[in-house]
Amino acid sequence: MPEHDVRLQHLNDWLAHVLPAHFHRQGWGAPPPGRLSPASSDASFRRYFRWEGDGRSLIVMDAPPPQENCRPFVQVAELLAATGAHVPGILAADLDQGFLLLDDLGRQTYLDVLDADNADALFDAAFDTLLDIQQAAPTDAPLPAYDEALLRRELQLFPEWYLQRHLQLELDGERLAAWREACDRLVDSALAQPRVLVHRDYMPRNLMLSEPNPGVLDFQDAVYGPVTYDVTCLFKDAFVSWPEPRVRGWLETYWARARQRGIAVHDEFEDFLRASDLMGVQRHLKVIGIFARICHRDGKPRYLADVPRFFSYIEAVLARRPELSALARLLGDLPPAAAPQP
Repeated sequence: MPEHDVRLQHLNDWLAHVLPAHFHRQGWGAPPPGRLSPASSDASFRRYFRWEGDGRSLIVMDAPPPQENCRPFVQVAELLAATGAHVPGILAADLDQGFLLLDDLGRQTYLDVLDADNADALFDAAFDTLLDIQQAAPTDAPLPAYDEALLRRELQLFPEWYLQRHLQLELDGERLAAWREACDRLVDSALAQPRVLVHRDYMPRNLMLSEPNPGVLDFQDAVYGPVTYDVTCLFKDAFVSWPEPRVRGWLETYWARARQRGIAVHDEFEDFLRASDLMGVQRHLKVIGIFARICHRDGKPRYLADVPRFFSYIEAVLARRPELSALARLLGDLPPAAAPQP
């Protein structure tokens, strides 16, 4: 942590103020001298630190305004906790400075421990929590809608940042027509789905191995939208890929359990699977655009290394969804340097 890190100095000053109050509320006496170390970082401007002292451990979020707003994190944390999801308790907050003191849910994410042998058990627990979250009624979830405007803004990240900025490729003529047709198809499918509370990043990196299991993180962008979104994220993320037959089996397990729980999913599994496929493509295109933006705007090129994985996800769907033939033509016409990697 550099000496010129002014925010870190302010964060330490804030901790010196809030830790004694928290320890007093817990009946722990005065806080001991503690050590602050980086806990994790992500693609945003947020940082997380772990405070440790005398066997106790807490997490501190630094969300610098105006780039970040931690108010949605607080709002959604309360909402998810009410569903029974295991989310960090908010122990102290300074929303104007962008500082939060949180429970520590542990050091191991699902991503750290997932393998072919334990995946069924871990995903089974993830299904339980996801279904709890999805049972929140709309009146319980005063969240933004995953509406047409948001879906299209997300899709536009792909041509704006990946095609135009990264590949120096402008969409016009037949390419532009193909892109518009593909966007219409993806947006129409998303809007036709039953709507639930959507985490928007429900993936192994944001699920903690904890008790109760899993702990859920990074939920501040939650919306009210398509039922297939989160379960599709769970199996098609940037860090680990699974064989298609196994993903299909997991999706069918989730679909059957959702129906048993009264979640509004499609009556037929094949309709649910198609909706999941198209929802995934919308997300994959968005993520590719975001990774290009992080590279060129924020100076973090390492995320581009994960772009081929998302193209592979898209290719698998294009091979079985002829209704996305316009997108297949567009991607197939990209310059060789941008071609999806196997």
